[in-house]
Amino acid sequence: MYVDGFVMAVPKARVDEYKAIAEKSRDLWKQHGALDYVEAIADDVKPGKLTSFPQAVMLKDDEVVVFAWITYPSREERDRVNAAVMEDPWMKEMKPEDMPFDGQRMFWGGFETLVQG
Repeated sequence: MYVDGFVMAVPKARVDEYKAIAEKSRDLWKQHGALDYVEAIADDVKPGKLTSFPQAVMLKDDEVVVFAWITYPSREERDRVNAAVMEDPWMKEMKPEDMPFDGQRMFWGGFETLVQG
């Protein structure tokens, strides 16, 4: 399996707007072949002394951390799915300034599965 992971800060006042985009995104990624799509909102995430989710996204008082991941059978399949998603008209219409979060404080990456259960 292959996993894309994402972490971002979302303004608390825009969580419903973010959720609507996440639901549409989930449907789009799964339509193109993603195995699973999860968006999780922080419930027990505290600042650390050296590192933490809040520190990583420079969390502000009026924001909440979102941790998300998408799974695929392989990296090749992930690359194919992501290319198809990026060609979707809905994705092409989206502008960074319209997103309900600060994309400059979002981080992400692709991961090979090491252990799975």
